[in-house]
Amino acid sequence: MATYMIPCLLGLEKLVGDEVKRLGLKNVRVENGRIFCDGAPDDCARLNINLRCGARVLLVLGEFPARSFEELFQGVKAIPWENYIPRDGAFPVKGYSITSQLHSAPACQSIVKKAMVERLKNRYGVTWFPENGASYPLRVFLYKDMVTVGIDTSGESLHKRGYRTLTSKAPITETLAAALILLTPWNRDRILV
Repeated sequence: MATYMIPCLLGLEKLVGDEVKRLGLKNVRVENGRIFCDGAPDDCARLNINLRCGARVLLVLGEFPARSFEELFQGVKAIPWENYIPRDGAFPVKGYSITSQLHSAPACQSIVKKAMVERLKNRYGVTWFPENGASYPLRVFLYKDMVTVGIDTSGESLHKRGYRTLTSKAPITETLAAALILLTPWNRDRILV
């Protein structure tokens, strides 16, 4: 059983939570700006294909408290990265920090990358990672001194699903537009204008 996290725009948490429940995932937990749920490995693809209001789907690899850079380093280093990232895999790190003692996102990203490299160096017996293989983008969220680390399974954000790649930016994101439709009394038997 895997744990997934779906970040979303503030205010859309309940809608995304309801979407996840309709897909039949278990243990759905709604928090500020994100939803957690438990599911099988194939549920990852179902979430990425079917979610209309969520931003992306992350496979959660670790959650732990961190009030110092050393706690962040040790918590990330304890994750079995070798189970997810091959020797030639690229692993860019993107981080966010909200109301945490570790408030510098760039510094946190650097510490996370360093901890991952240390773990993988020991496991693979190498000192340099070319990162020229497939990409395994990491997202690190620090919220009230709790760290959530996950692999981004969506690639492009879910509101950029490729059908408008050659046109201008939408006035509102497609995920927000879908949320607005879900909040109306519209149904399939009526015309939507």
